[in-house]
Amino acid sequence: MSERIDHSFSALEFEQLSPEEQLSRAREFESRMRTRRTVRKFSPRQVPRELIETALRIASRAPSGANQQPWRFVVVLDPEIKRQIRVAAEAEEKHNYEQRFPQEWLDALAALATDWHKDFLEIAPCLIAVFRVDYGIEPDGEGNQRKIKHYYVQESVGIACGFLIAALHWMGLATLTHTPSPMGFLSQVLQRPANEKPYLLLPVGFPADDAEVPDITKRSLSETAVFVE
Repeated sequence: MSERIDHSFSALEFEQLSPEEQLSRAREFESRMRTRRTVRKFSPRQVPRELIETALRIASRAPSGANQQPWRFVVVLDPEIKRQIRVAAEAEEKHNYEQRFPQEWLDALAALATDWHKDFLEIAPCLIAVFRVDYGIEPDGEGNQRKIKHYYVQESVGIACGFLIAALHWMGLATLTHTPSPMGFLSQVLQRPANEKPYLLLPVGFPADDAEVPDITKRSLSETAVFVE
């Protein structure tokens, strides 16, 4: 029989809102999020560090399996490191577009007018590389280290990224969810340990004055949600 571990608990802090206030907040948030778009043309204008730190604290409030918080956010501001990331990403993406991607995927991307050139990785003032932490490492008390299994890592990191993107947009910053495949070069350039694996590369900043986005729409609620009553 396993030993029972007692954990401390504290009272839930929960703000009871009137139905009117709930609806007002819901509509305000929806209105703001309706303007969120993926941006591929950034201004080099610098982003206040406090905004990035605040957004990361918000992302870290995301729920996670067993509260293990299996994410690592690496914020890249150094121009030389951004250049190295761009060079490596473009090498992989060029190979993808010319050899790896099936024609069906290339056809799907055609409407977005994307290609293997990723100049935004250098122009955007901030890159946030998100790593999933597949397992923890801690001393075993005998001078060695032991692995701590993490649960629901992919799901937990995905939720945290959703928090992060929403927070950045709410602050008035533009983002791009970039997932070059494979992404092993991020571990090498950023010198991350073996238990951390690249999950997402998020350029963050302000859109360029002449930035444009594809003329696309989102599916309606009736197409994406089912209510079982």
